[in-house]
Amino acid sequence: MNLKNIFLCLGLILYPFVSSAADNLGVDKETIQNDKTAAKISEVFTDIYEKLDGVNWAGKDINVAIESLESLNPKAHIAATGERVVLVWGDELIANYPYPQNKDWQEYGKITTALVMRMQEQDERLRSLSESQLYEVVVNALLSGIDENGSYVYSKDALRDDDTKILTSIGLDGGRDERGNFRITGIYKDSPADIAGLHEDDIISEINGKRVSKMTDGDISEILAGYNSGTSKLKVLTPMGNKNVTLRRATVVLADADIIYRDGNNTTNGLLEIVVHKMSDGAVDIVNEALAKHDDIDGVILDLRTTVGDNEKSAAKMAGLFLGQKPVMRVAETSVDELEIVPGGDAVTEVPVVVLISDTTRGTAEAVASAFYENKRGILIGTPSAGHSRIASHIDLKNGGILELFNKSVKTGSGNVLDGRGVFPLVCLSNIRNESQQEVFFLNVLNGEFNAHDYNKDANVNVKALRKACPKIINGLDEDNISMAVSVKILTDKKIYKELMDL
Repeated sequence: MNLKNIFLCLGLILYPFVSSAADNLGVDKETIQNDKTAAKISEVFTDIYEKLDGVNWAGKDINVAIESLESLNPKAHIAATGERVVLVWGDELIANYPYPQNKDWQEYGKITTALVMRMQEQDERLRSLSESQLYEVVVNALLSGIDENGSYVYSKDALRDDDTKILTSIGLDGGRDERGNFRITGIYKDSPADIAGLHEDDIISEINGKRVSKMTDGDISEILAGYNSGTSKLKVLTPMGNKNVTLRRATVVLADADIIYRDGNNTTNGLLEIVVHKMSDGAVDIVNEALAKHDDIDGVILDLRTTVGDNEKSAAKMAGLFLGQKPVMRVAETSVDELEIVPGGDAVTEVPVVVLISDTTRGTAEAVASAFYENKRGILIGTPSAGHSRIASHIDLKNGGILELFNKSVKTGSGNVLDGRGVFPLVCLSNIRNESQQEVFFLNVLNGEFNAHDYNKDANVNVKALRKACPKIINGLDEDNISMAVSVKILTDKKIYKELMDL
């Protein structure tokens, strides 16, 4: 008998003996009503459930995901059977409530609060969280059953733009703790660290595959605060467990896009490296200005490896600088309605383009990369993109917080699905890691022996198997070096570029 059937039996057995939440195992509703903090928390959850009920989800049916609270602790097991909501901790039944009536959001809020309070009694880590941290981890757990990319933002101010720019770094302060790890003491607004969701008191345990405890202070400073461009791949310990984070540094000031001009030689005019941190109108302005200033370049390296942002109009403008008035993406908020997004202006450059993608290329950036591919306007190189192609809606809550819900599905300009699939590069960088592998690869291209398979057109491709065949690169510096060497070779050798474009 599986766990949910056991829960169901428990609910049916206990049901004749209990008639209200006050009679059940766990925290009763009267306690929640009389406790100001608990009542406040319950009101927030009530508001969240009510707001979630009014969201279109690109064809998904929304069922309130109380069961997702069990992700807060591996010992917790929750089942909402339609008759009861029960919580088992290990082997012990510690909470049992009648299932709320349909759309009785106030009751949903109370039961959610009661479950969280019972879990706090068992879990010291949950008890230690501040109010803002508690909301974040609990609401994110609730959302995980509905929208794996959704999140809770405690204050509206966290989403407001800030004109302050900081000098180049990944955007955090910190120092070593007693174990030699790097503890974050501050995050700069709108920095890569802020965008990636890092927080004060998070601990960085690994950088580019190396244990921080084994690194010197100089090594750490060079990577985290160096005044040069680069990619840093971190393993971070948060209050709710480990997570992997990829951050991209800027070179001059922190902005939504960073421009690096690479000089040519006697036979070349130079290349323009464009690192897009965030798809925004500001990034479009920066790129447009750079293309106008450097109008004699041999090519553009468009780096979308860590690009975030869910503004579909800005993404279309960015693609339009290179593509002109071509469909960039389609946005679906329901199962039947799709909005085609097309730039309004003409292309401003026709130079060759290499587009860098990786497992942290997400959302509208995946659609932009796909637009270059579908219109044969650039060569995709790197590793497969994230396959998280959704656009967020921001829903204001009564407590001043915001729900960020990625409820709009993004498709390619031709209507192909991106979410759950991603974009696949023509050139897989993880398979040409060293110089000798690169030499063989380019020789095969020139000899017509590079038999590329177009996985982006293959609807039946095994995505998981393909990601294993072209795995992400763990070391950020390694990835940077390979990306640059291959990109420069492709853009400066016109025959190689033409051969790859003609595939």
